[in-house]
Amino acid sequence: MFENLSDKLEQSFRLLKGQGRITEINVAETLKDVRRALLDADVNFKIAKQFTDQVKEEALGQKILTAVKPGEMMVKIVHDHLAELMGGESVEINIKGQPAVILIAGLQGSGKTTFSGKLAYLLKAKKGRQPLLVAGDVYRPAAIDQLKVLGEQISVPVYSGEGNMNPVKIAVSAIREARHKGYNPVIIDTAGRLAIDEQMMKEISSIKEAVSPHEILFVVDSMTGQDAVNTAKEFNNRLDFDGVVLTKLDGDTRGGAALSIRSVVDKPIKFVSTGEKMEALDVFYPKRMADRILGMGDIVSLVEKAQEQYDQEEARKLQKKLAKNQFDFNDFLSQIQQIKKMGNIKDLASMIPGVGKAMKDLDMDDDAFRGIEAIIHSMTPEERNNPSILNGTRRKRIADGSGTSVTEVNRLVRQFDETRRMMRMMTTGKGKNLARMMNQQAMKNGMR
Repeated sequence: MFENLSDKLEQSFRLLKGQGRITEINVAETLKDVRRALLDADVNFKIAKQFTDQVKEEALGQKILTAVKPGEMMVKIVHDHLAELMGGESVEINIKGQPAVILIAGLQGSGKTTFSGKLAYLLKAKKGRQPLLVAGDVYRPAAIDQLKVLGEQISVPVYSGEGNMNPVKIAVSAIREARHKGYNPVIIDTAGRLAIDEQMMKEISSIKEAVSPHEILFVVDSMTGQDAVNTAKEFNNRLDFDGVVLTKLDGDTRGGAALSIRSVVDKPIKFVSTGEKMEALDVFYPKRMADRILGMGDIVSLVEKAQEQYDQEEARKLQKKLAKNQFDFNDFLSQIQQIKKMGNIKDLASMIPGVGKAMKDLDMDDDAFRGIEAIIHSMTPEERNNPSILNGTRRKRIADGSGTSVTEVNRLVRQFDETRRMMRMMTTGKGKNLARMMNQQAMKNGMR
């Protein structure tokens, strides 16, 4: 996410490294490269120029403290203006209503249907709601079936108005169904087109008029860059939507949509979506995104993701096993499953300051743990419960059964032993103090 932009901004700041003070000359040279980096990221030219002009004005007016280097001060100024450019603060979705009605709009292929499922999952899992998904796309082949499959995955009902081909009537009937059965909110997935056309705009305007939604979200494929921003402007003129959703941020995106869209349509980015998993949807925090763009990581979001998968009862059981040195491969496998639920591994790594840059060229995907899981699944219950019995003969059988090599099995056993040792250390003595300090630091970051 934003790797190219991050690299180019870092190169821009190198001009100020070693400089004793900020001057009009070195600021101008730095910001020329910053503006070029923004343009390469497909940010609107006027927005890029306005951004660098504002940074220049603030930078030249700064009195540099003796403890702060000019390069560090420039990074701080750019960070603050980046966050402001993307909205400054996060804005919550409006789900007040009986039921609350959320209308999803966007072009075909932007990821509206998948987002609708992700939003339903998020509201159900984190807000305790009982959402109803509405299949309002009656034109795209298999659109209704796709939404039903997603609904089944997350155990959320889908209303399709069997046989009804009028999206307006489907939406109205769905709200009536929600009131009758107590579903709330109602999430209406609408049809998209390959390009903006009058028929599509009239149809979604009619749906808006008929259901009076509490929230209208415009879904944008972030990979389309500045074109997405222009499309958002057209939609906003007709719908006056409440917020933007950026999808496919895990793809080869240059970031122009994320950086430009708030300035162009004056509407907040409310969610960002990465990957196909239903859990892969995050509230958009401008300051945290600015941290990640400038390579500072995002520890607060990483901690929040970990807490979402945190089960206190399971943690207590695990702590007892660690104290008795009884941590086994079943526990190891369980920890892997929890990490996988947190999201894309490479994306998670980018939240750790300094790690994202170091790992940017590594090929890491959601199948990164596949080999490890295969090895553990090839063990007998006795071997999982008692790793100390894994002799050479057993390791050869496990390697053959998992389609791996004895070397890979040996490596996993070493990793397991190291993990068990470190986890046990974290539950006793200095490790406890270290864990407490890390948690306190994360809380401080969150309160900034």
